[in-house]
Parts: sequence; C-alpha cells; structure tokens
Amino acid sequence: MLGFMPIKLFVIIFVAVGFFFLVTWIFQWLWNITMPQVFNLKEITYWQAFRLLIIAGLIFGPLTLI
Repeated sequence: MLGFMPIKLFVIIFVAVGFFFLVTWIFQWLWNITMPQVFNLKEITYWQAFRLLIIAGLIFGPLTLI
C-alpha cells in the first residue's frame, strides 16, 4: 500500500500544476477579450497573466486562485 503513495502524490501535484496553468490561460483569454475594449488597456501575454495571478494570490490569499 505504501508503494502507491508516491505515485498518487505525483499525480495530485501534476493535476494541481496543470489546473493552475489552465486557470492562467483562461485569465489571459478573459482579459484579452474584455479589458482592451472596455478600459482601453493593452492585451497581456500568458506570463503576464501568470504573474498577475501570483500577485493576486499574495495580496488576497490562496482562494483567489481557485
């Protein structure tokens, strides 16, 4: 039974990281279809969206990343 624990942990970490990258892509997409038109802001890149989510998580806590 203990042999499955590292594999299970690896899968959970892999899914969590993949989920965060998916959330980042969705955030970038939503920003780029909304903000430039509504507030006349520039479009952002994937890594800029990633950094904005990290900053929001640091300021508002981990629940903002979900």
